[in-house]
Amino acid sequence: MTEIKPPPSGDTRYDQKTDQAVEFEEHNHIEHEDEIPPELEPFLHTDPHHGLTSSEVQERQAKFGMNELPEKRTNPCLKFLSYFTGPISYLIEISCIIAAVVGDWIDFGIILGLLILNAIVGFCEEAKAESALDALRQTLALKTRTYRNNELVEVGVNELVPGDIIVLRIGDIIPADARLLGLGVNGEENDSELFIDQSGLTGESLPVSKKKGSTVYSSSVVKQGQQLAIVTKTGTNTFIGRAANLIAITTDEGHFQKIITKIGNFLICSTVILVLIVFIYQMVYFRGTEKGNWKLVLENCLVLTVAAIPVGLPTVMSVTMAVGAKQLAAKKVIVKRLTAVEELASVSILCSDKTGTLTLNELTFDKPWLKNNYTEEDILLYSYLGAEPGANDPIESAVRRAAESQLDILKNRENVRQVPGYKIRNFIPFNPVSKMTKAVVLDLASNQKFTIVKGAPQVITELVGGDDDAVRAVNALARRGLRALGVARTIEGNDDKFEMIGMISLLDPPRPDSQATIAACNALGVDVKMITGDQLIIAKEVAARLGMGRVILDSHHLVDPQKSDDEITEHCIRADGFAQVVPEHKYRVVELLQNKGLAVGMTGDGVNDAPALKKADVGIAVEGCTDAARSAADIVLLAPGLSTITDGVITSRSIFQRLRSYALYRITSTIHFLMFMFIVALVENWSMPAVLLIMICVLNDLATLVISVDNTEISQRPDKWRIGQLLTLSFILAVLLSALSFGTFYVAKDVFRVSDNELNSIMYLHISSAPHFVIFSTRVPGYWWKNMPNWIFTLCILGTQVIALFFSVYGVFGEHEGVAPCGYGWGLSILGISLVYFMILDVVKVRILQAWSFELTAKLVPTKARKEKLANRIIIAEKNRGIEVSWSTLQRPADAYMIAMAFKNHTQSLNEKQY
Repeated sequence: MTEIKPPPSGDTRYDQKTDQAVEFEEHNHIEHEDEIPPELEPFLHTDPHHGLTSSEVQERQAKFGMNELPEKRTNPCLKFLSYFTGPISYLIEISCIIAAVVGDWIDFGIILGLLILNAIVGFCEEAKAESALDALRQTLALKTRTYRNNELVEVGVNELVPGDIIVLRIGDIIPADARLLGLGVNGEENDSELFIDQSGLTGESLPVSKKKGSTVYSSSVVKQGQQLAIVTKTGTNTFIGRAANLIAITTDEGHFQKIITKIGNFLICSTVILVLIVFIYQMVYFRGTEKGNWKLVLENCLVLTVAAIPVGLPTVMSVTMAVGAKQLAAKKVIVKRLTAVEELASVSILCSDKTGTLTLNELTFDKPWLKNNYTEEDILLYSYLGAEPGANDPIESAVRRAAESQLDILKNRENVRQVPGYKIRNFIPFNPVSKMTKAVVLDLASNQKFTIVKGAPQVITELVGGDDDAVRAVNALARRGLRALGVARTIEGNDDKFEMIGMISLLDPPRPDSQATIAACNALGVDVKMITGDQLIIAKEVAARLGMGRVILDSHHLVDPQKSDDEITEHCIRADGFAQVVPEHKYRVVELLQNKGLAVGMTGDGVNDAPALKKADVGIAVEGCTDAARSAADIVLLAPGLSTITDGVITSRSIFQRLRSYALYRITSTIHFLMFMFIVALVENWSMPAVLLIMICVLNDLATLVISVDNTEISQRPDKWRIGQLLTLSFILAVLLSALSFGTFYVAKDVFRVSDNELNSIMYLHISSAPHFVIFSTRVPGYWWKNMPNWIFTLCILGTQVIALFFSVYGVFGEHEGVAPCGYGWGLSILGISLVYFMILDVVKVRILQAWSFELTAKLVPTKARKEKLANRIIIAEKNRGIEVSWSTLQRPADAYMIAMAFKNHTQSLNEKQY
């Protein structure tokens, strides 16, 4: 027979069933430690009782610089001028100069006006966002206490240098990276721990205990204790300074700018080449005649260029995104960078910080473990009675907050400092030696005194004489990353004997809307990944509560020298998140995913998130974020919670569809115009009067500005600019439009034999209306009638063509401009044919999009990357088919077994009824 041994003293207990020792498990806190360069060590031997001298301070400021992070501000004038850069802008500016050279001041004014309008829209929208953010700036502590010349003085934070002796007390914001000296303010030995809140810096949700020799980081906050510390690093050399450096080196061109550049380059190259051919041809063909004057030919080519190039493309894009930014601002979402409205639509992976973003960044009372028939209300009340009033401690605050919100006895009290029915006779606050608080309480109803203790689980368990179940409960909580505190009280009639009430558990909980937001993002095809500096077990617990899965890896997987970047990238794609990371790791995750061709969003609130926010395609700073995060982000949330992120994704996708529809329309109309005008100029020596070309350019581009309010379809997957598909579809539609244009031209010229000026009016109305009505088709990927356009949009598009109809029917500009009335017969026929023809093109568009696939692209344009991607897809598809076959093989006998069991149960139930 096994002898049952009595439990020994200390933290070890014995399981009576297995005779195995039941111990409190140690969970080591993994923390990043900064290394001190050897050349810096000689400066860190300052006498803590004397401090540095004034001369030493000056020498070190000259060597190390001031303790501040340089703030980069863009000159507003340069910012405004930046809106005049880019391929399309350059070509428009050249056209503007040519217009001035040839004396075409009407064209000059129109072109210059569009350029300035585009710049003003973009500049004003981003300036509004900056103004809103400036009003939210938070001011950190600017002073600190340090020993200088044997005196404790208050100095500016920016004046600190390595080697300065600073005083750290409860509530202080640490002004620089420093090493704790284990000394009190007056130089006495002090072995107590300092509890530091560095959640905004590292993402750790719980205060971290620091002992003598530990490093404390700039911008973290002292929550408990006091000590002297010696400054080790200042300015850009600090932990926070390195994050600032990562932000400074991140200067990637935005995703949207790259797309616009590609579209612009294609249109510009096409326009310049064809216009140069026309210029050379006309100079040669009309040589020696009045029409061969270089100035006149150049003016004709200028008009052709202005009509062909997408003058309104930047303006329409800017206005559409500005409307989207205004819609988001109404939902408390401030857009700092206008193009982020579009780029958010393409985000397929959203990396999110945990502490303060997915969670509340405050300790909260979780489900407790209870003993001796005590209830959750009992442990809350006893914890409240044993909590220190007014203590600036997150644990005590969490206990008091939970009790006051859940216990009826604590609601609606006349005196909030008293607990009805109880009176505190004596209170001993927490100290690092006893590791518990102690309260002597009088029960006013029975006039009996009892003592409550609350503190470290090991201490409370030993105080009650040992409890194996309590040890197991604490270990179970610890494995999930929950902080446990034991609560016990004396039994009636014996003030020296304690009994266990239970263990309260504390956790920084998810925000109320985080799980719903993640689910909504997943439904929209956005994969959410948690990236946090907090401990791995805590990250897994929070991820499980958010329904994210628990495949959370630590930072070693990101810097493993044995793995290639491709292998690490695969880890990033497959994992649900990463824990115990520093800012450089977050930055690396975003960078690796981007290198894979993925559009990455990042949400965060702390200094540690700022580099990743800057690096991401779309950086989103949440409500209550630090200045560093706010400055680095593209979008700032002003309302608590994350639900507005899904609003932003939906709004951005509607904006994206509008931008894409305009791009498809504009590329189609440009290719059509160039194709028709180029061929007809070479074959027939025909050109449209300049005034008519300018009217097409102005009226049609102004009308399409209202595309920003049009109805559209919201994609359920991340949107993507498929440039190959866009150009191919545009080219096919343009060829079909050109066929109609040549048909109209030759029918009017050769069949009806209209005059030259009448032909000009007819072709003006046709070229104005036929491509313009195509926008009714390009606005949605499906059939146009399945999503009817907005009435304002419809009115503006039809309205411009009614104006064009009057110009043609009545020959408004006169014979001297080469324009003659064509009559209502021609006018109404042209508009009617254009309306019918866009419906035919709509069917062509839908059929092309239905047939389009990556496999088709890889076959038509078989690049190396596409071949590899297609091969990988085939391998994955074969694996999936193999899994499905295996599963169906297993499923059949399982289904048969379930049927047999159901039949057996049914038979048994019938037999039971008979008896």
